Amino acid sequence: MDQLENDEGIDPAATVIIKMREQGISSLPRNYELVYQFLNTSNAALIREFAALGRRPTQQQLDEIGKKFLPHHHDVSTVAQTRDRISDEMKGVISLVKQDLSTRRKYSNLLGETSSRMSDGGPASSDALDGMVKVLSSATGDTMEKGGAVIHQLIERTKEMAQLKAELEEYKRLATIDPITRLSNRRAYDDRLSAIYDGQQGGMHHALIVADIDHFKSFNDTYGHQVGDRVLSVAAAIMKNTLDKDTFIARTGGEEFAIILHGISLENAIGTAERIRLAIESTPLKNHHDGLDCGSITMSFGLCMATDATGPEDLYHKADVALYEAKDSGRNQLKIHVPKTRKWPFFKR
Repeated sequence: MDQLENDEGIDPAATVIIKMREQGISSLPRNYELVYQFLNTSNAALIREFAALGRRPTQQQLDEIGKKFLPHHHDVSTVAQTRDRISDEMKGVISLVKQDLSTRRKYSNLLGETSSRMSDGGPASSDALDGMVKVLSSATGDTMEKGGAVIHQLIERTKEMAQLKAELEEYKRLATIDPITRLSNRRAYDDRLSAIYDGQQGGMHHALIVADIDHFKSFNDTYGHQVGDRVLSVAAAIMKNTLDKDTFIARTGGEEFAIILHGISLENAIGTAERIRLAIESTPLKNHHDGLDCGSITMSFGLCMATDATGPEDLYHKADVALYEAKDSGRNQLKIHVPKTRKWPFFKR
């Protein structure tokens, strides 16, 4: 099996990137997800088919495996095709409107010509009046019929465009969801973190918490990757249940998570992180189907307030440094980035 070992000191994200470079795989989010699954799954079929690709597989080959084994893996061409269909529908609507305008313009011209003939030619004979009435009646009927047909087609095309728009929105949503934990993924996290500094408040009253499952590799080595995936899912569920439903949580790679808190003080951010830590620590990992007892998991946390960083990258870096201080100090604890201008001790549990 041509898989890279993810030693304790190696960043899982870096492991995936190294593998992608080795095989000449382009740096697309869906490719990253596929390679990560290959390196961390126990699915023998996925491992076998991916390994058989060899060096420099085509994007079509990668997408075929992705769509086969990853339920939320969507080929870019699918989105492009949907956009093309919307474009075609829009062109169709424009064409229908132009046809309707042309029909109404001809009808208006006919009315104008008929009015001029009646005004300029003096009293018209009965036969002439009868002829004009027939022409106007026929033109009116045709115009109304065509107008009704145009309205019906416009309604149908509008429905089709609404459906296509919904499909695009679903593709967009799935593109920001982590398939294992159902949390937001790294792409969504990067966008949300950048947005903190886009507003006029300049990052006031926002906090970033980064968290990492302690000794995660040992769970994979001892119990297998399926249990490892289950550990990720359990940790994600506990965080979601502990936090408000609108709080942003993401799995940013491997066993690392990020939480963005809005409108919060440092003290309350510390309390939030500590609630999650205690909830994780007190949850046993038991499989009721086979009786497997994996004990419990713990997580380490790093915290930085947005006002203590100059931008998104600096904010993440400072929170990440605090996280590694927590891990180096024995794990299962929270450390806080403390700027030199503020004397605030690292949080001790």
